Amino acid sequence: MINALSMFQETSLLGFVLLIVVAGVIVDLVIGDPRWLPHPVIQIGKLISALEKRCNQGGKRRLKGVMLTAVVITIVFVVTFLVVRFAYQLHFFVGVLVEVYFISTTIAIKGLRTAGLEVYIPLSQGNLKEARTKLSMIVGRDTKDLSESEVVRGTVETIAENTVDGITAPLFWAMIGGAPLAMVYRAINTLDSMVGYKNERYKEFGWASAKTDDIANWLPARLTAFSMITASFFIKGSKIKHALKITLRDARKHPSPNSGWPEAMVAGLIGVQLGGVNYYHGQKSVRATMGDPLMRLRSNHIKDAILYMHAGWFGFIVMLIMIVLVIEKMS
Repeated sequence: MINALSMFQETSLLGFVLLIVVAGVIVDLVIGDPRWLPHPVIQIGKLISALEKRCNQGGKRRLKGVMLTAVVITIVFVVTFLVVRFAYQLHFFVGVLVEVYFISTTIAIKGLRTAGLEVYIPLSQGNLKEARTKLSMIVGRDTKDLSESEVVRGTVETIAENTVDGITAPLFWAMIGGAPLAMVYRAINTLDSMVGYKNERYKEFGWASAKTDDIANWLPARLTAFSMITASFFIKGSKIKHALKITLRDARKHPSPNSGWPEAMVAGLIGVQLGGVNYYHGQKSVRATMGDPLMRLRSNHIKDAILYMHAGWFGFIVMLIMIVLVIEKMS
């Protein structure tokens, strides 16, 4: 233990943060989000829900939404910072364990893989009804009448988009500010998922949450697309040149300024077309398509999307390591 402590103490601050981030990834890969462990994101959701019920009424809703976003971000940052600092004061390794745990709760590699496979397995067995049910648990669109290809499309889109939201963006912010900023990112993302809608109830109130989420994901989304195509050089069958063309052509068509980058990249690498018509509570929604339909969407494309999800976060980690090595060599 003394040797381990000495190793940590001799590591630069940037190198130390990188070790913490990688450790958080390993924890998520091994245990995911077990229900028996308290999950900070659940508490963040309860905080947002309580404040939204009190504030989202009457006039000046946009201003109230700005205040909600600022209050939630401040509370999450301060609480995480104080808990982590107290843990380090108790003992260095207690601090490490607490910070690694916090970071691991902000990423969802194992959870995203599991969610994809829970749709893939019944679909590959011909159980379309069960696959629709599993998809309904991870998307907001109506799923009860979807064809096999539409179920696959919804799953692939979700995996691609959440590679940023659920993995690389929290890793990006963790590298900048450790567990406190990783938790702040998760708070921002949770705010967007709870109040960042454009319906009558949230259009004004959720404006600040949605814009803040767009800003927080802007660079990570583009770096993730780059990581995916870089790592795909080691994946047999990847349509690399095609993916680059598709991403540059279609990524900006997505209604989100960020989600189109990983979705277009995955569509291009696999050789399928994403986007199109969705229904939400019976209401038709038409979204621009991304990619060319070089092949019909089939169940095995879910596994392809999972593979590129792994390629994305692994390439992202390698990129972070290279950045750290360059900075340390220059200093």
